[in-house]
Amino acid sequence: MNAAEPVLVAGAGPVGLTAALVLARRGVPVTVLEAGADLAAESRASTFHPPTLEMLAGLGIVDALLARGLVADSFQFRDRCTGPVATMDLSLLAGDTPYPYRLQCEQNKLTPLLLDALGRLPRTEVRFDAPVAGVERTSRGVHAVLADGSRVPGAWLVGADGAHSAVRRAVGAEFHGMTYPERFLVASLDEDPRAVLPDLAPIAYVLDPDEWMVLLRTPDHWRVLLPTPDRTSDGSELARLPGRLREVTARADGPALAHASLYRVHQRVAGTFRSGRVLLCGDAAHVNNPLGGMGMNSGIHDAVLMGGALADLLTGEGTDEDLTDRTEERRACALRYVGADTHANWERLRARDPAQRAALLAELRATAADPVAARRSLLRSSMIDSLRGGRWSR
Repeated sequence: MNAAEPVLVAGAGPVGLTAALVLARRGVPVTVLEAGADLAAESRASTFHPPTLEMLAGLGIVDALLARGLVADSFQFRDRCTGPVATMDLSLLAGDTPYPYRLQCEQNKLTPLLLDALGRLPRTEVRFDAPVAGVERTSRGVHAVLADGSRVPGAWLVGADGAHSAVRRAVGAEFHGMTYPERFLVASLDEDPRAVLPDLAPIAYVLDPDEWMVLLRTPDHWRVLLPTPDRTSDGSELARLPGRLREVTARADGPALAHASLYRVHQRVAGTFRSGRVLLCGDAAHVNNPLGGMGMNSGIHDAVLMGGALADLLTGEGTDEDLTDRTEERRACALRYVGADTHANWERLRARDPAQRAALLAELRATAADPVAARRSLLRSSMIDSLRGGRWSR
């Protein structure tokens, strides 16, 4: 590798900054190109699973993140009408991970920690107001083409520039998948729903054939996720949101809201995660619905595992074939694990057939009551199983 040419990383979100930090800690020069004027302030993803915490521990980040978040040692399935159905005890994973819980913490609390750690390492640069619009291949590597037409030379390029990735489009990678029939509405509440639902766990999946719901506690707010028909206007849906949430507040007119937004949800995976000296990670490579909190986590796993394999190659500790194998492992995980499980979560929350619904509730109760079955289920939902069988060496 030519020491004068850094690895370029498009995007300064959790995935891009993690990839940059993995490389920089191995002595690889890195330049991060971020479209925005600063780090994104939106909370977006807010759940960290055990293997993600293990990876962040390896990067020296986890203690600071734990201090900013809330530990959730269980999560709950509820029926919209009758209340709690089953509670899953994450402490059953104590023999499998040093972090047998989920950490509830918005992603915008992680990115400043990553940026600070990156800034303390040599040969690193983060450039804001530098949107990558294209990619040019050269005899020595790649050029990132910025929106103003300027070019930034690099040895490799990691595309972590989100679901609308310009890097993915530039290398011609198809983005196979589907769009969900409804939009998702996410809102942050300015009050605690446990005032009227005292048996509410910090993470609750509320099953209902007509209007399922997810309730999540974060350090600053309770967040709620609801399906919304695609045909309705944003204004009308936001206006009627307090009424839809009367059951989670003591106020007759519904809860006070700190923030609310509507968005479409897609389930897609890129045709390849590697195109020559260009790698795709996180939402640039795969997107999924948020049910189960696997999107950001799997993106961080991409960054650590693919970034580690690239660092191995550049430092002479690995081969080009090893890097290709790792990218194929991560694509297989996105297809067979993350996408499959998040879609199954969506199907489960909205089950309508009475017999199917009764069988599902019985299965949830039986699983939670049996420590062996519960641990087996938790290994999958916590994403530990998604990393077994691969070559996770760091």
